Amino acid sequence: MSLDTYKISSSKQRRYDKTWAFMEPSLKPGASILDIGTPNPFSELLSSKGFQVINTGGEDLDDYPESISNNKTDIVTAFEIFEHLLNPLGVLRAIQAERLFVSVPLSLWFAKAYRNKNDKWDQHFHEFEDWQFDWLLEKGGWEIVRKEKWTSPTPLNGIRPLLRRFTPRYYMVEAKRKKA
Repeated sequence: MSLDTYKISSSKQRRYDKTWAFMEPSLKPGASILDIGTPNPFSELLSSKGFQVINTGGEDLDDYPESISNNKTDIVTAFEIFEHLLNPLGVLRAIQAERLFVSVPLSLWFAKAYRNKNDKWDQHFHEFEDWQFDWLLEKGGWEIVRKEKWTSPTPLNGIRPLLRRFTPRYYMVEAKRKKA
């Protein structure tokens, strides 16, 4: 199965392709993965490639970060999740895995944080600068192995779409649990 099986936007397809290319070199066949978030096309792709994938159930992780600690897996993934949380530190500390792959949207000087007034969950409490997210990971007990930024171009015309072609929008990190 490939992502082509799903009807997803070209921008999501690009993000998923970049995410897979970033993760693939570090993954061991058959590894168990906790994907923070409800089932999605990317977690289904990981399953189709032979990984043992478990998703969270959509619970409020600000209120129940300990629900993450109920799952002992090799790897945890969190793609565009931490920006929605008031307290991502609690979740980072609750993770039981030794390896973490995470992506977050970067704060853009020319656009305010995303807000959807019609949906209390679909909005960003945080949009990070890379150094802020690095610091959050360190405080959460993680050591960064490698990181990458990428742009999010859109086919629209205008100043903001033009700036999105050159300004990194997403930040992807592979981290390992710090030794005590």
